[in-house]
Amino acid sequence: MNIQWYPGHMTKTRRQMEQDIRMVDAVCEILDARIPLSSRNPDIDAICGDKPRLVVLNRIDMADPEATKAWAEWFRAKGFAVLETDCKNRKGTNRFGAVIRELLAEKLQKYAEKGQAGKTLRVMVVGIPNVGKSSLINQVSGRKSARAENRPGVTRGRQWITVERGLELLDTPGILWPKFEDQQVGIHLACTGAVKENVVDAETLAFRLMELLGREYPAALEERYKITVPEEAGGWELLERCGRKRGMLISGGEVDLERMSRTLLEEFRNGKLGRFTLEKPHGKEETPHEEA
Repeated sequence: MNIQWYPGHMTKTRRQMEQDIRMVDAVCEILDARIPLSSRNPDIDAICGDKPRLVVLNRIDMADPEATKAWAEWFRAKGFAVLETDCKNRKGTNRFGAVIRELLAEKLQKYAEKGQAGKTLRVMVVGIPNVGKSSLINQVSGRKSARAENRPGVTRGRQWITVERGLELLDTPGILWPKFEDQQVGIHLACTGAVKENVVDAETLAFRLMELLGREYPAALEERYKITVPEEAGGWELLERCGRKRGMLISGGEVDLERMSRTLLEEFRNGKLGRFTLEKPHGKEETPHEEA
């Protein structure tokens, strides 16, 4: 399977970010808590250099709580500040300003020593499409500043947003990278909707997702679909079991795998299946992407 997704406007966006990084004091990188590594654009490290970094683990309401805790510790060990958020329920977003000021405490102290107390801090907000970047900005600024849609790549152009006195955010369009060297990264992004559905067919995607859930979260499948998950059951077998249990049959009594696949993906994305994290920090030392 070869998943490719790199619209032309993303090249332009990267160039603009490389220019704008000189204008900011820190970078806020928003990740999907369900796939913290797969939702990291490896280009961001090169673009941002040594700028202080805040990592926001968003959508914690949909992620495995224990895994989120482990990921937060993993990123802190790498020297990043970490904020866990659930924009839908406004959880964690009220701490944004305080966390940024803590991250930039040394700079604020230098400003004060120079008689520049109150000087505005500027933070660039980055993230791949559909990780909730615009929703977070709207929450922390308290107004509908950034256009937010559940559709990859909707944010356009440069936008400065005032969060509070002395703190401004630079919104940026979400960008991906030219090639997924690790195909599992592409699968994760497609499962969460970060890339358009037409980059991989629904049945193949659902098979890979079902395989992972059957291995890591069998109890959730059993509870939701009222099936038994045998040890080492394959993704196709589990899809068929679920489809048959749901009565998704076609002529000849065969299971309508396409319909069941779309049901699985929809229920995963809207949280009806439960709270899952598709990758764990154990044993992962670097972002699993090809460096640009």
